[in-house]
Parts: sequence; C-alpha cells; structure tokens
Amino acid sequence: MAAIVNDEAISLAEYQAELKRYQSALGTELATDDEQRVLNDLIDQLLLAQGAAQAGYLADDKAVQERIDGLATRLGGEQALIDWMAANGYDETSFRQSLARSMAAAWMRDQIAAGVPQAVEQVHARQILLYNSEGADGVLAQLRSGTDFADLAAQYDPSAGGDLGWFPKGYLLDPKLDEVAFSLQPGEFSQVIQTAAGYHILQVIEREPGYPLEPEARLVLQRRALVDWLAGRRSQSQIRVLVP
Repeated sequence: MAAIVNDEAISLAEYQAELKRYQSALGTELATDDEQRVLNDLIDQLLLAQGAAQAGYLADDKAVQERIDGLATRLGGEQALIDWMAANGYDETSFRQSLARSMAAAWMRDQIAAGVPQAVEQVHARQILLYNSEGADGVLAQLRSGTDFADLAAQYDPSAGGDLGWFPKGYLLDPKLDEVAFSLQPGEFSQVIQTAAGYHILQVIEREPGYPLEPEARLVLQRRALVDWLAGRRSQSQIRVLVP
C-alpha cells in the first residue's frame, strides 16, 4: 500500500503507475516534491470520492461502462482504447477502478462549486500603489490633509485610476489587503499596507451585502471552497502514508 485513507487503500501499484504517467507528461525525472504532489492528488481524489459516496453518489457499472464506451469511440475503437490503457499503465480492472473514483471525485467537486452563491458581500475599491515606504507615507499625509483620493490615484495610475472593481472576501491574492478592504466603510481609506507587490493605500467606494459575482471572481471562490473542503476533510480523516 502507498497510503490508507479512512480504511480505504491506495495501492503501491496505483501510485507507481500514476508517477510514471506524471513523469511522462513532464518529460523529466521526478523530484521529491513531484512525488509528494502525485500522492497528495491521489489522496485528495479519494477523499472527494468518499465524500460523494457519503452524499449518496455512486458511479455504478453502467455509468462507468458508458464513459468507457465514449472514450473508446473518441480514440477510434476498442483496440485503440486497449492500446491507450497499456501505454498509460492500466489494465481493465485498474482502469475501471480509477475511472469510477475519478467520476465520483468530479461529482463532489461540482457539488462544492455549486455551493458558492451567485451573489455575496462585495466591496468596490480603489488603490494607490507605490514602491517605497517614504512615497507611501507622503501620499498618506496628503490624504489626511484633505487631498481627494481619486485625484491622487489617477496620478499614480492614469489608465484606471487605481480602480480594483468589485470583489468578494477571499478574492485578493494578499490576505492583508483583503482583511483591510472589508474593514473599511464607503469613503474611508486605509493606512499604508506593505505586501510583496509594494505599498498600498486602499479606499472603499461602495459596499453591498449581496452583489452579483463576476464569473472570474466566482471561479476564485469555488477554487477556495474546494481547498477549504479538502483541508477540513483531511483534518477529520485518518490518513496513513506508507511510502517515503
């Protein structure tokens, strides 16, 4: 066994075959981090499949066979599928098992994604971004003395005026910016916030408790929901890794 997840095994053969497929896709020798990534992906897939089973989903033999038949058709026939399986380290049993687990995991991902609402609390904000602390402190002093934020923002970003648009919690890459943005009320501006990108000063323009999500923002929240679901699931599960 490569790992045991809630009394369900990931076989060493399955893990090794997945390593070979991953190496083939990369075209280079695998590093230790790559091997860990492959095992973590297999564990995540199994956790998702287990969650699907608990939610009542089952990839039965008929559904799996329909998926296999469709794949054979796309590849050019049954022999083409057999050749593809052999080239990718599958026999019929292991392929059916892997496909059933993949279908269940995909179903669970869809349920998690669908749980993200179409509208959530969002803010509309703008920023002034500088690249040294002295300049940022100088701009903050101007703002405190009454200079209009929009006018200053336009000086530093003539094309967009520093406008960040509408965004929900968890959308911005840096958590510090996210936290500060949602602590402000419309018209308020922040202190200087240092991140890897530079020195930011934020101003919230508008704030709504249920503003419709843009597709890109919803996709970000869906990815975050999946990460959070897996983290929670791992913390509640018994996972034994049996390979170095």
